[in-house]
Amino acid sequence: MQTKYFTLNLLEERIGYHFQNPALLKQAMTHSSFTNEQRIRKLENYERLEFLGDAVLELVSSEFLFREHMDMPEGELTKMRASMVCEPSLAFCAKDLELGEFMLLGKGEENTGGRTRDSLTCDVMEAVIGAIYLDGGMEQAKKFINRFILSDLEDKQLFYDSKSNLQELIQGKLKKEYSYELLEMSGPEHDKIFHVSVQMEGEILGKGEGKTKKAAEQQAAYKALLLLRDRGYVFKKY
Repeated sequence: MQTKYFTLNLLEERIGYHFQNPALLKQAMTHSSFTNEQRIRKLENYERLEFLGDAVLELVSSEFLFREHMDMPEGELTKMRASMVCEPSLAFCAKDLELGEFMLLGKGEENTGGRTRDSLTCDVMEAVIGAIYLDGGMEQAKKFINRFILSDLEDKQLFYDSKSNLQELIQGKLKKEYSYELLEMSGPEHDKIFHVSVQMEGEILGKGEGKTKKAAEQQAAYKALLLLRDRGYVFKKY
């Protein structure tokens, strides 16, 4: 129990918020597989907090976009919000915080790579928002969202849309051909890691790895875009 308490304190330091009720943070980090295995009340997992956090995140991100883009029509605002709070983008933010390392998982979920699965880390990110909202109110939840989700949006947007941005830049503007190549697969059968490169006319622009081929391609495309940006190329932005 002491180790878990220390771990949650470390997480509080990382997110920059100290809970008046630490049980809320523990609940936000608890997966249903853990409560089932430990025979804890089912409602003590993160799912209800995730439900609340999702609503808080939608409101805060909507207000942010409404104020930041005064001339943007409703359809574009909706599209931009969807890309900012979708599963891959929230998982990307959760990875920055290493939230997966703090999750309480059952053995089965642990053994099948739950700590790094986008769907789980995205859920936990929303659960943390819900926990902060209940513990400290909207202002504290807003601070967390602004700091960890709505910051550095240009680079995050570049990552979220990396494959489509790369396609538009290379095929649309540069008028060149490019392709993704699977370099290798590593790890045990139940927890494969895909290693992929993206190449343009024989030159490797970026390499990526991930639990799926699609995730590896996304990372490779992101690195390729950073390289091309350093070379002075401009790509679409919202």
